[in-house]
Amino acid sequence: MVARPQYMERLRAYKDGDLVKVVTGLRRCGKSTLLLLFKQELLASGVDANNIIDINFELMEFDEIRDYRRFYDLVRGRIPRNGKCYLLLDEIQQVAGWEKAVNSLCAETDIDADVYITGSNAYLLSSDIATLLSGRYVEIKMLPLSFKEFLLSDHLPADMTVADKFRQYLKYGSLPAVTALPQEEPIINEFLLGIYNTVVVKDIVARSGISDVWLLEKIMRYVISNTGNIISSNKISGFLSAQGRGENLKSSTVASYLDALKRAFIVYQADRCDIKGKEQLKTLAKYYVADTGIRNALAGYSDGDIGHVLESVVYFELLRRGYRVFVGKWFDSEVDFLAIRQDTRKYYQVTLSMADESVRKRELAPLAAIKDNYEKTVLSMDKTYITDHEGILFRNIIDFLLSE
Repeated sequence: MVARPQYMERLRAYKDGDLVKVVTGLRRCGKSTLLLLFKQELLASGVDANNIIDINFELMEFDEIRDYRRFYDLVRGRIPRNGKCYLLLDEIQQVAGWEKAVNSLCAETDIDADVYITGSNAYLLSSDIATLLSGRYVEIKMLPLSFKEFLLSDHLPADMTVADKFRQYLKYGSLPAVTALPQEEPIINEFLLGIYNTVVVKDIVARSGISDVWLLEKIMRYVISNTGNIISSNKISGFLSAQGRGENLKSSTVASYLDALKRAFIVYQADRCDIKGKEQLKTLAKYYVADTGIRNALAGYSDGDIGHVLESVVYFELLRRGYRVFVGKWFDSEVDFLAIRQDTRKYYQVTLSMADESVRKRELAPLAAIKDNYEKTVLSMDKTYITDHEGILFRNIIDFLLSE
């Protein structure tokens, strides 16, 4: 098990409070392990094992518990008579109407329950459920391993350099289980494609009403091939229609499929923001696949694609650090990322190398044009003694990922 200190701190912060702790994220990103680590911590702190009710709804043991009444009866029958009870409920979206049972368990005065749940689909917190649990839950959005967390794995060969491990991180991705597999391409690809297919079947098709898996696959592959590019549902529908899908493919249909991919936490959307007007733009966006390993397993490996993979890694790292991340628009130019957190904003350009003069000018120009005092940084794989240019910082991507 890889330690996830960032998320453990969040659970500790809300421990013993009235809020239901909801951990969401892509399948196999570490949610179940997080609950297991938290359970171990509870036991180590002196909590009696009988006061911890640990249920994983993907286990055969609980396969028949699929409606909220049976779920309620199961939990109610296990609650001890004395002391606080910790409910650790994994992949709870398998239970229809689960929120009714959780709401009741939290409201009943003869129960002192501290509730933690996980789910692999954003439908877990649909508007109806959010209304029922209004003001009584906090969502903890979990991502796959950061590079810093990836380095904590004890399965990776001890003689691998940090640079070698970073290449593995880019190629095979950041899902915790990957580090425990033999580091061989066919084995890892088979594992990653299995996860992808499970996401499609269990978290998209089964829960969103989408039935055209062919179209879903085409849209997913379009997103992958256009990582780092500004796209829209209109553009995708036009492209697929031109490829022979037919003239009746509406942009609204594409938008609903994109939404399903986002709800399964396998695709994330970075909206554009007008830097000058400080307004979020409603048209066009960039899309990033949550795990570079899944992305590469679907699209194959290409040296010419490394820049886009690096951009994805930086995007998710900024999310992990608590930023809201946008694509910056400054008149006719574009900044890869505008990262906003409270009153702080930072600008980032991401490129493989700044060695080529034309690339250097291209990456610096948008940042140089922005006349404010916020931090501006170009991230690349370069190792150089040059640390800035007219106030614009130069940083190595690995150094950036290992900072903070």
